[in-house]
Amino acid sequence: MSTSAAPTDEKRPPVILCIGMAGSGKTTFMQRLNAHLHAKKQPPYILNLDPAVGALPFQANIDIRDTVNYKEVMKQYNLGPNGGILTALNLFTTKFDQVLGFVEKRAPSLDYILVDTPGQIEIFTWSASGSIITDTLAASYPTMIAYIIDTPRTAAPATFMSNMLYACSILYKTKVPFILVFNKTDVTPHDFAVEWMTDFEAFQEALQKDKSYMSSLMNSMSLVLDEFYAHLKVVGVSAVTGAGMDDFLKAVDEAVVEYDTEYKPELERVLEERRKKQEAEKEEQMARLMKDMAMEEKGRDIGLGGRASRRGLDDEGNEDEDDEEEEERDYRDEDDSDDDDMEAYRIEEEERRERAEAESLKRYVAGQRRQ
Repeated sequence: MSTSAAPTDEKRPPVILCIGMAGSGKTTFMQRLNAHLHAKKQPPYILNLDPAVGALPFQANIDIRDTVNYKEVMKQYNLGPNGGILTALNLFTTKFDQVLGFVEKRAPSLDYILVDTPGQIEIFTWSASGSIITDTLAASYPTMIAYIIDTPRTAAPATFMSNMLYACSILYKTKVPFILVFNKTDVTPHDFAVEWMTDFEAFQEALQKDKSYMSSLMNSMSLVLDEFYAHLKVVGVSAVTGAGMDDFLKAVDEAVVEYDTEYKPELERVLEERRKKQEAEKEEQMARLMKDMAMEEKGRDIGLGGRASRRGLDDEGNEDEDDEEEEERDYRDEDDSDDDDMEAYRIEEEERRERAEAESLKRYVAGQRRQ
């Protein structure tokens, strides 16, 4: 699968990976954002990566359900719901290079690419397939995470802290620009969350009302997350009313700038190191192959020389015979026999050398595939 960065002179629409806990309103947010962009005459390109969703409230350009049958995967592999989703996503990822090809064809005419992920957040964020999809998209387009948070359920300090810890873990795992999206602000405004993130004392006051054993832990964690808050973009939206969508798109524009100034140079450095490592491994494999071939050639030469020496010794060993005529006849017979033996030995050595070269080539090809 190609992971080379797209040319800078081509249009590269931002990719928004929508991630959130179950029930946070992630799919509804996607629907509202899709409608908002259509209203602005900027229809997005949508990828659905949730194989277990019953019905989508929007039309996806690429839908994992068209490729992988989630229920059939559960039946064939004898899996539960989460295992079925993970396996379906893994199967889909094996063909993601084709998905990227479809996106590249449409990219020049697009302004945004939206990706809806499975409702079980850990299946995408902590799986190999989720990492492959994220890294592949980030290698070609400005990619960011939109972490959807259920604002009413985050009003308590404990749930707020657990959400922030999870967001922190996703940020440091993906290393792409990150946007905190407080959804359902029509039910509960997100002002309290912004205050807790920017004013340490305000969060301490909220913690004092919590007399549980967790209050001391949350107090310590709030100090750790202070640096994390400083690099976050925070917006409040309502997927029902559409409030805050323009603020979210402004945060997306800022994330694109962050991608170009911080993520992209780091990506290019990593790709360059990987390229040098691959070249070094290729040179090592080639040197090993040439060494094997040289040793085989040397072994063949030594084998032929030893055979000739042995024949000379045999010739000398036959000089003690009394009958001169019989000696001459035996010599001719032996010489003919040696010629036949030499021809057979030459053929045998040639075949052995070809087998050794084929085996060395196989090792070289296998080494290339492992890379």
